Amino acid sequence: MSLLITNIRDCLTGKLGAGETFSGAIRVRDGLIAEMGELSPLPGEEVLDAGGCAVVPGLVNTHHHLFQSVLKAVPKGMNLALDPWLMHVPYTWWPLLDEETFRISARIGLTELVMSGATTVADHHYIYSDRYDYAPSDVLFEEAAKLGIRFVLARGGMTKGRVFDDPGVPPAPCETLQRFLDETLATAAKWHDPSDMAMTRVAVAPTTPTFNVALEELGEIAAFARENKLMLHSHLSENEAYAAFTMAKYGQRPVEWLADKGWLGSDVWFAHLVDLAPHEVKMLAETGTGMAHCPNANARLGSGIAPADALHRLGGAVSMGVDGAAANEAADMGIVMHAAFSLHRATKGVGAVRAQEVLHWATAGGAKVLNLPKVGTLAVGMAADIAVLDLSAPRNLGLHERAIAPVITGGIVVKHSLVGGKRIVAGGLPTGVDLGQLAEDAMRLTDRLIARQRRQAALEPV
Repeated sequence: MSLLITNIRDCLTGKLGAGETFSGAIRVRDGLIAEMGELSPLPGEEVLDAGGCAVVPGLVNTHHHLFQSVLKAVPKGMNLALDPWLMHVPYTWWPLLDEETFRISARIGLTELVMSGATTVADHHYIYSDRYDYAPSDVLFEEAAKLGIRFVLARGGMTKGRVFDDPGVPPAPCETLQRFLDETLATAAKWHDPSDMAMTRVAVAPTTPTFNVALEELGEIAAFARENKLMLHSHLSENEAYAAFTMAKYGQRPVEWLADKGWLGSDVWFAHLVDLAPHEVKMLAETGTGMAHCPNANARLGSGIAPADALHRLGGAVSMGVDGAAANEAADMGIVMHAAFSLHRATKGVGAVRAQEVLHWATAGGAKVLNLPKVGTLAVGMAADIAVLDLSAPRNLGLHERAIAPVITGGIVVKHSLVGGKRIVAGGLPTGVDLGQLAEDAMRLTDRLIARQRRQAALEPV
């Protein structure tokens, strides 16, 4: 069976420079892009008409927290910076998530991502607790499979928790180092596929190297990841507190502090990296260490704007992440790309970044960061992960350059989306979820979650 996508006029391929744009038709066969050019349908071939649409590679989200999709706009956290927000939102609410709520939270986030063009998602899940009577990792992989996306679990966790000044915050869900390593290895044995066309991957991802593991554990964790051929991921330099901590304790900024501990390299990527000195940006570029740029969440929490443009100019690996929906209520790839385009230009001038470069970060850049060499660009022999985007909304009318609409208009409407040639969105609707039922479940479980938290708060001593 083969599929021909025809009438492609407005297309960005994910590449930069030569081959940046494309027009014509794309033939999909056996999960791959088989041909590109002026093509006619073969006898019996399915035809998908892309007239009036923009065509882009499936978008790659390299950092998320799906458990937070039922924690959007928690009132106590709406106007707080990162550290108090952490205390009053994720670290207060996580014990209240039963399996049904956790599962629907993941489904909400994955559906939102699919409907904004994502075909690959990396989720950094860091809550593993004996309080849960379910396996969070299995739930995440199961829900990703229902939506049909490529899924990378950055298996998080911590051997020590941050100390907050509110005694009502539950203790952080810590594990021993050995349990963290054993559970990560067991998860990888079950789910990790090292192949270039992998649908599931596992990475080693302690919550932060700065605050959540002991100094002597850093080298062992990095060695464990490389011994088992797994990538390494974490949060780093999300705000100025990270550098203040490492400077006060070790006399070094975070990136240079990690350099001799095995935590830099092309098999490592960090989320945020907002507060970087120029020499740290250079170190990331020289070592091939990746950035998951999360402009919406960083703006929402007042943390700053990562120097993604500077890292890109040095040839570094830049990708896009939406981050958790509790800190970015619009966990939408189109809005995140628009934020990157707008914020860098607003603060650094119009030469800071082009729309095509932002799309590159969200496609080929993400594939590079996640080490998925068959994903992220439209080219013969690549995986047929393709998003066909509807441009009929008024916001897209009158555009002289329609191919850049997904970045510059701030909104994406997916008409069709393929992963390995299989439809995950058809005619504007996701194939793996009932949207009406999802809305009902989300309302019911979010209301139940709020009621549960109020009951718990009423029982706490004053």
